[in-house]
Amino acid sequence: MNVQIKETTEEQVPVMAAQQAVFESGNEMAAMAAAQINYHIMGYFPITPSTEIAQYLDMMRTRGEHDIKLIPADGEHGSAGICYGAAAAGARVFNATSANGFLYMIEQLPVQAGTRFPMVMNLVTRAVSGPLDIRGDHSDLYYGLNTGWVILTARSPQAVYDMNIMALRIAEHEDVRLPVIVAYDGFFTSHQKRRVQIFTDRDTVRDFVGEQPEFPHVLDENKPIVVGAYMNGEDLMNNHFQQSNAMYRAGEVFKEVAEEYAALSGRSYSPLDLYRMEDAEVALFLLNSAAESSKDVVDRLRAQGIKAGVISPNIIRPFPAKEIREALAGVKALLVGERADSYGAEGANLTHEVKAALQEIRGPQPIVLSRIFGLGGKDFYADDAEAFFALTLEAMELGYAKVPFDYYGQTPGNEAQKLQPVIAPMNGDSFKSGLITVKVDEATSKLSVKVPPMRALAAKPKRFASGHGACPGCGIFPGLELFFKGIEGNVVTLFHTGCAYITTTGYPYNSHKQSFIHNLFQNGPATLSGTVEAFLERKRRGEIEVPEDFTFVMVTGDGGMDIGMGSAIGTALRGHNLIILEYDNEGYMNTGAQLSYSTPLGHMTSTSGVGKQQQGKPFHHKDTVQMMAAAHIPYVFTGTEAFPQDLVKKAAKAQWYAQNVGTVYGKLLITCPLNWKSDDKEGENIVRAAVNSCFFPLYEVEQGQTNITYDPDGKNKRVALGDWLKYMGKSRHLLKEENKELLGEFEREVERRWSILKAKHENPLL
Repeated sequence: MNVQIKETTEEQVPVMAAQQAVFESGNEMAAMAAAQINYHIMGYFPITPSTEIAQYLDMMRTRGEHDIKLIPADGEHGSAGICYGAAAAGARVFNATSANGFLYMIEQLPVQAGTRFPMVMNLVTRAVSGPLDIRGDHSDLYYGLNTGWVILTARSPQAVYDMNIMALRIAEHEDVRLPVIVAYDGFFTSHQKRRVQIFTDRDTVRDFVGEQPEFPHVLDENKPIVVGAYMNGEDLMNNHFQQSNAMYRAGEVFKEVAEEYAALSGRSYSPLDLYRMEDAEVALFLLNSAAESSKDVVDRLRAQGIKAGVISPNIIRPFPAKEIREALAGVKALLVGERADSYGAEGANLTHEVKAALQEIRGPQPIVLSRIFGLGGKDFYADDAEAFFALTLEAMELGYAKVPFDYYGQTPGNEAQKLQPVIAPMNGDSFKSGLITVKVDEATSKLSVKVPPMRALAAKPKRFASGHGACPGCGIFPGLELFFKGIEGNVVTLFHTGCAYITTTGYPYNSHKQSFIHNLFQNGPATLSGTVEAFLERKRRGEIEVPEDFTFVMVTGDGGMDIGMGSAIGTALRGHNLIILEYDNEGYMNTGAQLSYSTPLGHMTSTSGVGKQQQGKPFHHKDTVQMMAAAHIPYVFTGTEAFPQDLVKKAAKAQWYAQNVGTVYGKLLITCPLNWKSDDKEGENIVRAAVNSCFFPLYEVEQGQTNITYDPDGKNKRVALGDWLKYMGKSRHLLKEENKELLGEFEREVERRWSILKAKHENPLL
C-alpha cells in the first residue's frame, strides 16, 4: 500500500512520505536501507547470520540499484580496518557482522569511536563460541557495550529498516560524531520475513539522512590532519571525557531524530518500547524479539486482572537510565531476561545496569530478578514468558526474590542416558598398512617414495566414519580420505570452522575416529602448533608414553587461508612439526558460497554476482601454494582425487617431513557441486580438467626446488580453459561472446603462472 502525502497550507508541517508494503526479512531490510542511503564503502567478511546483507547488496549492485563499493576483506579484523580507513577519508561507511567475527574486529572498534569517525554497522546477534553455535543470542552484543559505539536494538524487520536510516543521522550529528551499531536477533529477526513499510522513493531516505557533514578527513589537502596521535594521560582523559559527553548527547539526538522520523514515516521509536506499562505491577525487561513474543502473554494476564507489562529498550548505549526509572516507578517486581551471561557476576550486564538505574528512585524500588535464557538460539515461547511472569508474581507476593539470579531452560543430566561410543576407538596400529616406504635418496637428499597400487590400500581403514552430513558429490571427504591413505599410524587433526567441521561434528556424535580439535578460522595453525609443542615437551619430560609416529594435521578450507593466512605463515616460519592441509572449494561454502580470495576471476558466487553491472569476481585467485613456499618450509604440494597415486605419494612425503623436519603445506582442489552448480557425479572429471587446463597444476616444492609431478603439455593432455569452465554453472557465462575479453584475461593469467612454474621446474635455483 502507499501512504499518501498530505497537503500542507500556511505553516510547513512535516508530512508522511509515500511508502509501500513488502514482505521481507531483517537482513533484507538492512541491505535495503543501505542501498537507499547509497554508502560509499562496505568492507565485509562473511559470517552467519549477517552474511546475507552483503549478498543482497551484491545482487542489488549487479542490477545497478546502488553505487556502494563492496570490498571483500581477508577477515573481520580486515573489514573493520577497511571501514575505518574509508571513514578517515570522509566516506560514508557500512558494515555487518556477527558473533566471533564481531569479537575478531573488536580491537578496532574503540579506535574508531575514540577518533570520532561515524559509520553504521549491523550486528546480527549470534552465540559466541565455543562450543560453536550459529544461532542467535546476545553474547556478542554484550562485548560491544564498552567500545564507545552508540547501540540501537531492533525487535523486528521494520525496526531494522527504520533504525538503519536513523542511525546515520545520529552518527553524523555534529554533537555526536560516533559510530552506531544496529543490533538485531540472528535467525529470529534476520531471516524471518515480516510485513514491512519502506519508502517508495530512495530520495526520501537521502533527504532525511541529509548531506554528509564536512568533518575533518585525510583527503583535504588544504587542511592536513593527524588521525590517532599518541596521547599521554592528561590528554587522553580529556579525549574520553568529550567522547563520554558525546555518547550521552547521542541519547538526546536519538529522541530528536526519532521525532522527525515519526513525522516522515508514521512510526515512532522512543528510547523504551513500553507495552501496557502505564500501571504495571509486574514486568519483564527483554531485548529485541523476545519482547515481542511476550506481549500476547501480557494481554492474557491483563484479562485475568493481573497488571503486567513489557519493557524493551530501543537504545542501550547510551543506557536510558532516566526513562527506565520513570517506567518502573510503580512496578513491584521486575524480571530482567538476558540472552547472555556475565559469568560469576550474579546476573548479566543489563541486569546490573537496570539495578543501578533503580538506585536513584526515591521510595520503594522493584524487586529485580535476573534470568539467563535462550542461549544458542534456544526458542522463547509464550509459555516461557508466562513462567517469567509467574516468578515476578511470586516475588511480589513474598516481598523478595527466592532466587535472584538463575538460568532458565537448562536441563539436568541423566546418568542413565550417558553417551556411549558408536564405534570402537582406533589407534595408530589400525592405520599402518606397511605398504608405503619413504627413504632419503642419498644422491639428491630428497625423498624416494614407493606406494602400492591403489587397490592394495583399499583395505586401509578410513579416517572418518560414515554418517557425516556432507552434500552429495562433495569433494572434501574423497580428497581427505585419499590423502590419509598415504599417512601411516596415529593422527591428531584440527579442523577450523568450515564445511568439513560442521558436517562431521554435530553433537552428540561425530565422524572422527581419532583425536580431533576445533578452533576458529583465524587461529587453527597456531592452535595445532601449541598441541605439537605440548606433545614434544610432555614426551621429553616423561609425562606421557605414546608412540613416536604421531602426525598432526590441520585441515583448512572454505576460505580459511584468507582469514587464517597470518596464523599459517607464523606457524610455517616457526617451523612446527605439522601439516597444514587446505581443501580448496573456491569460496566460503559453509556460509553460503561467498567469494574467497581463492575464487577464480569471473566466477559467480553469492557476493560476486553476474549481471549487467558485473561479471563475477573482479580479481584473480590467490596462489596460496607459492605464498607458503615463500616461507621456505621443507615441503609444499598440490593434489587432487583425479590423480590418486600422485596424491598418496605426496601425503607420504608430507608425513616424513612433518615428523622429521618441520611445517608442511598441501592444497587439494575439491568440488562443491551445490555452489559450483555442477553435476555431483562429475567431481573427478572437473578437477581433472582443472589440472589439464593448467589452472591447477600438480607439483611440489621440496627443499626449495620445484618439481612438476604431472605435465599436461608433456603428456599431450592439455585442454583449453573453457573445457574446465563448461562443467560449472558458476563459470559458463565466461564462455559467452560478450565475456570474451574477461575469459582472455583469465587465460593469460593461467598461462603466465604455468610458464613461471615450468621455469622453476627447469631451474632449481628459481
